[in-house]
Amino acid sequence: MRFNKLDLNLLVALDALLTVRSITRAAERVHLSQSAMSNALGRLRDYFDDELLVQVGRQLELTPRAEVLREAVRDVLMRIDTSIAAQPQFDCTTSDREFRLCISDYTMEVLMPRVLAAAAGQRSTVRFNLLPQVRNPAQALERGDADLLVIPKAYCSADHPAEVVFTDEFSCVVWSESSHARQGLSFERYAGAGHVVMQPVGTDQPAFESWFVQRYGLSRRIEVTTYGFAALPFLVVGTELVATVHSLLARGVARALPVTLLPPPLPMPPFEQAMQWHKYRSLDPGLQWLRSLMQQAAAAMTADPAPPPA
Repeated sequence: MRFNKLDLNLLVALDALLTVRSITRAAERVHLSQSAMSNALGRLRDYFDDELLVQVGRQLELTPRAEVLREAVRDVLMRIDTSIAAQPQFDCTTSDREFRLCISDYTMEVLMPRVLAAAAGQRSTVRFNLLPQVRNPAQALERGDADLLVIPKAYCSADHPAEVVFTDEFSCVVWSESSHARQGLSFERYAGAGHVVMQPVGTDQPAFESWFVQRYGLSRRIEVTTYGFAALPFLVVGTELVATVHSLLARGVARALPVTLLPPPLPMPPFEQAMQWHKYRSLDPGLQWLRSLMQQAAAAMTADPAPPPA
């Protein structure tokens, strides 16, 4: 199919090239041979009268024209995928669809076991690909690399729809034999203590609790930084450290650890965890089923915070 003398099949190759910036990996991405991808790049260069990708050192870089084209091409392909290629109906008991979800290990621990149990209860045959959250997760939606994000509402993109899945609060986790457990955790003790915090991988953006504490005007003494929420309660055992952790996660791991949960000595607002999807996929029946499943699982979790039986 051609539009203004452009073979529209080349847009798929162009999208892959502009995304991975490698002829070899772009060929693998769209299941072409390397020579076929090189040929496609040559035809694209002729059509746009631009090199598109140029060698800089050992890697390929986008030209200014390619930078302009990148988001436009991805948008066109997303529109085609959601309006033409999408199936009009969805049956979870017969579908072999794979849903790609970008989630934190916090969501992995507290919500996903219930989502999988709810899917099994419906005799679902779909597959779930649980992906780590990365810098600017909205780009994963825009590039079609993820079907759903589960992230703090405060970090949702304004360009795509979102809805709150559940709310949580925060607890301070301390070792049961620490002075904090014996004497309590006043604001002064909290401010003077050493802290364990989670820092998201690949970004300078802090986790929500760190972001709020900074806005409150408190500068904590950070002694340990880790990349996952689930590790925080484990890292305070045997120390005088304090970890400020989502309460659902803290209560879950406290059953297996010698830790004490204390209320934060500063007013922290409820934490809203939201799910977000691409604006073109609001009417996708498969995604509508998944969003309903997530809400069903979250409602069950809120009613009974204990984890589901194995």
